[in-house]
Amino acid sequence: MGYRHRDTGPRLALWMLVALGDVILLLVSAGLSAPVAVLGVVALTVAGVTAWRLARRTTLAGRGAVPVPVGSRRRA
Repeated sequence: MGYRHRDTGPRLALWMLVALGDVILLLVSAGLSAPVAVLGVVALTVAGVTAWRLARRTTLAGRGAVPVPVGSRRRA
């Protein structure tokens, strides 16, 4: 009856692949060689994801989040 959170991860990943493919096609049509275009887009994507994860990690740590080791959880 209530709203359940849906996981949009796979849908977002599909749209990201479509957008990155479009960027590669635009770069190739502009005269850049295909391997250079693919490597450039992959390098920028990896750098962006890494920066996003680092920024997210520092934001979570700044809120006072304390990581809990997996082995220290109590079982009910």
